[in-house]
Amino acid sequence: MHARRKDLVRLGGSGSPAGDAFSRAAGALILGNHVRLLKDAQENYPCWIEAIKSARHWIHFESYIIHDDETGQLFSDLLASKAREGVKVRLIYDWVGSLGNARGRFFRRLAQAGVEVRCFNPPHFDSPFGWVSRDHRKMLSVDGRIAYVTGLCVGQRWQGISKRDGTLDAWRDTGVEIQGPAVAEIERAFSETWTVAGGTLPPEELPAAETIPVAGDVALRVVASVPQTGNLYRTDLLVAALARNTLWLADAYFLGTSSYVQALRSAAQSDVDVRLLIPSASDVWGMRAISRAGLRPLLEAGVRIFEWNGAMMHAKTAVADGRWARVGSTNLNLLSWVGNWELDVIVEDVPFARVMEEAYLQDLSRSTEIVLDRKYPRRALSRDRSEQWRSRRRPRLNPGSASQTAARIVRLSHTVGAAITNHRELGPAERVVMYWGAGLLALLAAIAFKWPRGIAFPIAILCVWCAVALLVRAYKLRGSDENRKV
Repeated sequence: MHARRKDLVRLGGSGSPAGDAFSRAAGALILGNHVRLLKDAQENYPCWIEAIKSARHWIHFESYIIHDDETGQLFSDLLASKAREGVKVRLIYDWVGSLGNARGRFFRRLAQAGVEVRCFNPPHFDSPFGWVSRDHRKMLSVDGRIAYVTGLCVGQRWQGISKRDGTLDAWRDTGVEIQGPAVAEIERAFSETWTVAGGTLPPEELPAAETIPVAGDVALRVVASVPQTGNLYRTDLLVAALARNTLWLADAYFLGTSSYVQALRSAAQSDVDVRLLIPSASDVWGMRAISRAGLRPLLEAGVRIFEWNGAMMHAKTAVADGRWARVGSTNLNLLSWVGNWELDVIVEDVPFARVMEEAYLQDLSRSTEIVLDRKYPRRALSRDRSEQWRSRRRPRLNPGSASQTAARIVRLSHTVGAAITNHRELGPAERVVMYWGAGLLALLAAIAFKWPRGIAFPIAILCVWCAVALLVRAYKLRGSDENRKV
């Protein structure tokens, strides 16, 4: 086994132009791994728990949202117990993601038990818009031996919630278990965000790929995206351009850019079977209407679009041509592609891709296809399910969805711009968005006419804040010129 060490990581896969392009966008192809697909919390959480219990040296845990509920307490108690045993336990949570979901005392209890806790990107005076970029990654790594990359956060909603008005389905989500040399790259990704959050990992917690035994014959890439790089965005565009037979996508907050929508349209018009699975209900208020507003160009090109009939479809996956598959945290929207810290794995393995395809087809059996000739497609729900959905309260805006909020603003501006300039045909689904745009513009106009200072003062305060922030940041860099640093 160890004779293959020098061949574990190679650029470009088979050395083809397509392989080289993938390596430049998504990173090196890492050989010698075992990968297992895990569906929903019922498969993911037990594996996480078993891995944490088996830890002997360290645990690295990174989650965008951690809820202080029954599920959150379960993982909190387990991590605290391992820390008391002497295992190095390090936890990163996102400030925006956990806002309103877990209070400070939840994390203080962990710290008191010996867990080293880091809050990612809390507010800073010298960074007025720093809140836009978030740590949206979800991963768990134990002893450099086994790792999980997933779309699941920690909370009861992934397991299903019982309420007086009925039992709500668990959220649909997907993750992968990885063993082999690729774990080293996942550990490196954790180290990256740990450093940004103000910590430093000791060298022994950053194993090299050459020191991790081969665990299987699966080749994969670990895509650890950081803001302004767009690694996965370039990869997704490549996949859309190179797919020849199938491209099946699932996404929780789809707000595709113009270039990505056009890439999917071109693929569908070239007889590629392009499918997109999205939620029919969202934890983010208004997301369904905003997402639907951009679907008409895809439908017109032949892309088949389905809405999940369960409580929430939160998975972020793709499978193409029965050989290429992606699982991770990145949503198909601009803020996720280029604004956040994200973590995904791209598996290039035919058996794994077949498992992904089977899971996707199972999901479509619980979904309803959106078609152009129906304004409101019928949803294949049982009587009990229909009554359950009608009895649910209107979902409130999730406080941990700052990136989705910004992405909705982008989509709103695109629709309003198209309506004003008349540069493309608008569909019925965009009517709601135009109502919102008209209402918002009318409200701003009314405020400007009635209380001009109500518009001018906030803008002036924001400008002053940004100016002071720039001066503070420049002052902190005052020694760079003397040291000739760039």
